[in-house]
Amino acid sequence: MARADEKEAVEFLAAHPEIVQIQAFLTDPSGVARGKVLRPEELAAAYRDGRPLPCSIQSLDILGADVLETGLVWEEGDSDRPCLPVAGTITHAPWHEVPTAQLILESYERDGSPTPADPRHALARVVDSLEAQGLKPVVAIELEFYLIDREAALSGKPKPAAAPNGFAPSHLQAYLMQDLEDFSPFLNDVFAGAKKMGLPARTLISEYAPGQLEIVLAHCADAMRAADDAILYKRLVKGVADRHGYVATFMAKPYAELSGGGMHVHVSLADETSDNLFAGEGDELTPHLRHAIGGLEATMAESMAIFAPNANSFRRFRKNSYAPLAPAWAIDNRSVPLRVTSGPARSRHLEHRVCGADANPYVALATVLAGIAEGLEKRIEPSEPVVGDGYGQKEATLPMNWWRALEVARKSDFLRDRLGEQFTNIFLTIKEAECDRFFASVTDLDFAWYLRNA
Repeated sequence: MARADEKEAVEFLAAHPEIVQIQAFLTDPSGVARGKVLRPEELAAAYRDGRPLPCSIQSLDILGADVLETGLVWEEGDSDRPCLPVAGTITHAPWHEVPTAQLILESYERDGSPTPADPRHALARVVDSLEAQGLKPVVAIELEFYLIDREAALSGKPKPAAAPNGFAPSHLQAYLMQDLEDFSPFLNDVFAGAKKMGLPARTLISEYAPGQLEIVLAHCADAMRAADDAILYKRLVKGVADRHGYVATFMAKPYAELSGGGMHVHVSLADETSDNLFAGEGDELTPHLRHAIGGLEATMAESMAIFAPNANSFRRFRKNSYAPLAPAWAIDNRSVPLRVTSGPARSRHLEHRVCGADANPYVALATVLAGIAEGLEKRIEPSEPVVGDGYGQKEATLPMNWWRALEVARKSDFLRDRLGEQFTNIFLTIKEAECDRFFASVTDLDFAWYLRNA
C-alpha cells in the first residue's frame, strides 16, 4: 500500500480553507471507527509522522471494552502505535455544521511493519496474494440499511421513521417508488454528500421491508478502495440521517418479523489479458468463475463468524429470508448464497449474499476474496447449480448460531493462512469474549419467558 504524501494534505487544505477540523480514524476489528479530531495545522505532521493511537484500540469489543485475552492491553503496556493516513482518503464529512474533513488511518508497528490486528492489513494481505498471481479483483459492495424513528430508537422499541410529509412506511413494498419520493430530502442529501466525498453512489432502491433502503456503490477495480468507500458510505448515511432527525442502522436484524440487512459483495477478476475472467453466457462457467464458486462454497461454514460477527447477525438466517442456510450457487437466483448474474456476458460477475450489513467491510471482503483464491489455487469444483427454490433443495448445514460459528472458525486453517494467524486469533478472541458477555446478560425476554413459567 502506497504511503500518503504530505503534499496531499497541503493541497486539500489549500483547496478547502474553510475546513475547521479533520476526523482521523481507523476501523477496529468489529468495524467501529476510532480515532482523533485534528486541527488543520496538525494535518501535515500527521502525514509525515503519523498520529499515535493506543494498540489496545484493536482489542476492543463492540461496546468499547478491552478484551484482555488478546494480549494487546497490559502485556503491551497499552503503548501507542503510529497510525498513518491512507492515500486518497482525505475527504469531506458533509453532514457536519462545522466544516469538517475526514481521513482514514491504518496502524503500523514501531518497526514499520503492519499492525497484525488492523483489519485493513488483513484485506491487503489477501489482495496482494491475488495480485501476485496476476489477478485483480473488481468489487462492488451493496449495503442495506433501515431508517428508524429516533424517539422509538431511544426507547429501545424501534419503528420505521416517518417521512417529512408525515407518512411512515408500514407495509412490505419492495421497490416502491413512493417511499423514495417521501424520503427524497434525506436521500438527496445523501447523494449530494456522496458526490462531495467522491463516493460512487449509484442506484437507489426501496428494499423489501418498511424503512429499508439501499444505495449501490459502483464497481471498483481497487478492492481496498471499495472497502474504504463502504466505510465512508456508512458514516455518510448515519450522519445525514442524524441531521434529518432519523437513526440509520446497519444492524443485521432490527425487526424480528421483517427482513434483515445484508451486505452483498459483487466480485469479478481481471488480468492482463481480460478485464473480466468471469465473462460468459448461459449455464457455462469460465474456469476462473467455476473454481471461485467452489472455493467460496468450501470455505463458507468456517467463514460464518466473519460474515455474521454478532449475536444479532444470526437472526437473519431463516428459511425464505433471502439469507442463506447452506452453501449453494445458481444463475440469477436469490434463494442461494452465491448468485451468478445474468445479463450481457461482459458484465457477468458473482454476487456473494451471505454477509450481514453489520459485518466489517474490510474483513468480510478479505474473506470472500480469500475463498476465491482458495478455489483457484486448489481448483475446487462447485456443487451442481440450484434450479428453483434453494431453501427447499438444500439442507441447512451452515453454523446457525454465534457460538457454533466461532467454534468452527477457531478450527479453520483457511482463515489463519489467508487472513494471518495473529489477525484471526485476535478477531476470534474479541468475538468469543463478546459472545460470552452477551449470553451472560439477563434480558427482559428472560423474565417474560421464565419468571413465572420456570
